[in-house]
Amino acid sequence: MRDDRTLDTQTTPGDRTDRSDDIPSTDRRTTFRASAAYARNLLHGPALARVALATGVLCCLGLAAVAQTQGESADAAARGDALTARAEATQRVEQDRPSRDADRAATSATSATPAADPDTDTRPTRKPRPVDPAPVAGLTEAQMENAEAIVRTGREMGVPRRALVIAVATAMQESNLYNYASGVLPESQNYPHQAIGWDHDSVGLFQQRPSSGWGPVRRLMEPEFATRQFLSALEQVPGWQRMRLTDAAQAVQISAYPEHYAKHEWRATKVVEAIVPNGK
Repeated sequence: MRDDRTLDTQTTPGDRTDRSDDIPSTDRRTTFRASAAYARNLLHGPALARVALATGVLCCLGLAAVAQTQGESADAAARGDALTARAEATQRVEQDRPSRDADRAATSATSATPAADPDTDTRPTRKPRPVDPAPVAGLTEAQMENAEAIVRTGREMGVPRRALVIAVATAMQESNLYNYASGVLPESQNYPHQAIGWDHDSVGLFQQRPSSGWGPVRRLMEPEFATRQFLSALEQVPGWQRMRLTDAAQAVQISAYPEHYAKHEWRATKVVEAIVPNGK
């Protein structure tokens, strides 16, 4: 009893307010018995019940198997796609590598060798080396080289083309276009020569005699010097340009056979033309 003279609510441990549910124990026992009987009926009852139960179990197992198979297929497909993508990426890298290497090599070469600026490049331009003409008119290589020395020296002196032909024809008659030393003049044999003659002390391509004032033996054995001596003497002959070739040559050489130079004119003309074509 409280002070307001009301009675406290009296509860006992057996009242329903102390229980976890409101179902009496008698009712619960009845429910359990019914469930057990239903299960026994399914297991031992009519065949239709057992078939239903088995069908439900098989359905559940089938659904689980299908789900698992689909999951494994999806995983396998995902792994296959990943491997394919990786292989394609590797192939692209391998295909691109040569082009990248070539680009790097081209870039390196370009950077290492800068292009020459035609406005600022001061390097000298290398001129092509002239090609020696092949021998003509029945000459050998040695004879053709001596003819070239005569023509080259005459062009350096600036003499007319006619003088070149006269000089070559004269050398054909005097030495057959070979550089002769003299057996009478042993000193001449100390210098480069291609043959030895015995006509007094005559030496070189034009058989010039040191004793007649043509020059020192050493110099007369040089084709270029011997040519200069002959052409300088030819230019001193009055009217040599209008003379027959054999007369112009004889005026310089004072030979015992003045007409012999004429027979070489056509060959000398052909040789000069091979060395210096007309118009040059």
